[in-house]
Amino acid sequence: MARLFSDEWMKSFAKQWNADSEMIKNLSEAGFSSTIGFGCSGDTQPVGVVEVRDGEVIYAGEFNGQALDWDMRADVEAWKEWLTEGFGFDKLGVSIATGRLSFVEGDYRQMIRHPNMAKPFLRHFELMGNLKTEFAR
Repeated sequence: MARLFSDEWMKSFAKQWNADSEMIKNLSEAGFSSTIGFGCSGDTQPVGVVEVRDGEVIYAGEFNGQALDWDMRADVEAWKEWLTEGFGFDKLGVSIATGRLSFVEGDYRQMIRHPNMAKPFLRHFELMGNLKTEFAR
């Protein structure tokens, strides 16, 4: 079991992502290439990162100062809830409005307006939920 957003965990997440042909297809059709950071509320920088080119993860691991297009943060308990109980559009709005999920970089509104990006955004939470995770900082 790997610690949330650790190097090992991020690499396992990338394998899940790249094995999901629908995820890659939707993002590729949307022309999605971005570097995405993940971390916890209050962190000065993200812990883990994935670099996506044309929908496919080409790098996954610990954050090493990469320029980020997206940077998502939430407290450990929120990540645990979303990755064990699921995360859908219903939770997205509430989580943003209450500050449980914050985007240090990136505009979630841009993403939810485009079906080829919104569906994979929600799907990436499902893929994360498939991983055996130690929810610790």
